[in-house]
Amino acid sequence: MRLYAEVAKRSFRRWSTYRAATIAGIFTNSIFGFIRASVLVAIVHAKPGIGGLDARGYVTFSVMSQALMSYVGFFGDGEEIGERIKTGDIVSDLYRPADFQLWWLAADVGRGVFQLIGRGVPIVAVGALVYGLQGPASLGAVLLFALSLVGALWIGFGLRFLVQLSGFWLLDTRGTKQLVDTLTMFASGVMVPLMLFPDWLEPLARATPFSGLIQTPVEVFLGTVTGRDALGAVAFQLGWAFALFVAGRAVMLSATRRVVIQGG
Repeated sequence: MRLYAEVAKRSFRRWSTYRAATIAGIFTNSIFGFIRASVLVAIVHAKPGIGGLDARGYVTFSVMSQALMSYVGFFGDGEEIGERIKTGDIVSDLYRPADFQLWWLAADVGRGVFQLIGRGVPIVAVGALVYGLQGPASLGAVLLFALSLVGALWIGFGLRFLVQLSGFWLLDTRGTKQLVDTLTMFASGVMVPLMLFPDWLEPLARATPFSGLIQTPVEVFLGTVTGRDALGAVAFQLGWAFALFVAGRAVMLSATRRVVIQGG
């Protein structure tokens, strides 16, 4: 475990060097959060009580979802695996005296922790200064929210890991990535909170792993789900995280039996 802790630490340091990109990301995510918050406030004013949140709750949902996007790895964080498959550098990774999947998971933990602290927290701070945000429902909600954040990061890694491993068969992961990115934007709650979906569509979206990226952590934080429902939501999220990890392990073992090296 000491090795993987060191990998996570070095990954954190690596991402912390991209200061300009971090500042630009804070600005961009904050602006999109404000635009989305304005739309959601207009909706709740037109139909009070919709989705179980008031205007302040929807503003908080918007800001929090923007703050978590980089943390869970939206838009391609982790594409390095696919590139290394194309160039053939993946062979040197497989020769390392370390577990391939755990190595990249540790690297993603370092990335995610930096994005949460260096990008997510400032976005929430900006939102709080501009709007004033709704706080967590209780201390229990805070603790469950922290556990849900772990599950969200794990799900994000699991999805991206599977996408990148598809390069062993497809050689180019762009199509797979575009498909998963589209599903993620639709079913994670980052574009439209899932409680605003039609009655027939909401349970379908919630049944996917994508809902565990944004919707579940923010709902737990806001207290939209409480008690056994909150525990069940987080347990479901962690179940998907574990299932994706196992699926990634199975695909990795299958892929490493038939390595195809492209480019050398």
